[in-house]
Amino acid sequence: MRHDAIAAQVLRQDVQALQAYAVQPSAGFIKLDVMENPYRLPAHLQAELGQRLGAVALNRYPAERIEDLRAALAAHARLPEGCALMLGNGSDELISLLTLAVARPGATVLAPEPSFVMYRLACQLLGAQSGPRFVGLPCRAEDFALDVPALLEAIAKERPALLWLAYPNNPTGTLWDAGAIEQLIGAMQGHGLVVMDEAYQPFAERDSMDWLRRHPHVLLMRTLSKFGLAGVRIGYLMGRSEWVAQIEKLRPPFNVSVLNAEAALFALEHAQVFAEQAEAIRTERERLFGALQALPGVTPFPSQANMVLARFPDAAATFARLKGQGILVKNVGGMHPLLHNCLRLTVGTPAENTALIEALK
Repeated sequence: MRHDAIAAQVLRQDVQALQAYAVQPSAGFIKLDVMENPYRLPAHLQAELGQRLGAVALNRYPAERIEDLRAALAAHARLPEGCALMLGNGSDELISLLTLAVARPGATVLAPEPSFVMYRLACQLLGAQSGPRFVGLPCRAEDFALDVPALLEAIAKERPALLWLAYPNNPTGTLWDAGAIEQLIGAMQGHGLVVMDEAYQPFAERDSMDWLRRHPHVLLMRTLSKFGLAGVRIGYLMGRSEWVAQIEKLRPPFNVSVLNAEAALFALEHAQVFAEQAEAIRTERERLFGALQALPGVTPFPSQANMVLARFPDAAATFARLKGQGILVKNVGGMHPLLHNCLRLTVGTPAENTALIEALK
């Protein structure tokens, strides 16, 4: 029997209809497409880290060292009393586990859109029969702010088990109004969880920690990817101990490798280096935003992340021209109708940003 015939018999139809995540080949390009920290460790720290990793017992499963990392992250984040911290293989795994945890018949997951695609995809991957139904509500078209009345109406109608709020948002870079979020947290009390996804917290002027302290139904998710360790794949979830204990039951054993854990521990010991890198990125973000404002026909949107979303007269043509000049950015125009003709530009090093600005001119 042919492979496609067998696949049609044994694989879910919705899985067959999906497209695998594609990564643009980037060798030889200025890479400004996936919100990475553009800075590497200084040479002397690279050497120290190499020695540390060389001494790791690769013949053993991860054990106590993972607990060391959990404790170090809790100290770094200043985990509130009564809360616990759970490790994930990047934020994506945590999103999948949270979605799986609420996958009851008739359950709904709610999020503003455009936002991180994994919120919707995690529901789809569980299947129409077992997965929760995803409801996405458009942000305000003019500034990507939250449409609070529409969200409050949806919360009252759907009674979602999960409300995702990316803070700042991806791909818009928006740091949503604190008063609006307070209203949504209040509306979710008693029937669902609010998950604040702070992947871009190192670049923002405020965070969600106060909401985590004050509201038992608020969870807070962060990652070391934007901190500067995208290749290490460490995400972490914080929340009341009783909530985290339930989600922890779904975590695969040994989901964080000993090499990843050791690299993360090393980075936390040198957190000041990464804090200085984040400050440099914030400075460059404002320079890039100003340069985009000065370009005729281009509308950049204010950002509190390490990228700037901008609308161009012809995003596809601009993307192609930049690629032809050796610069990779992300064309997000097809992700959501509100993103028509939009490119997402990761903030790079000063030299990379200058090259981008000159190419756009």
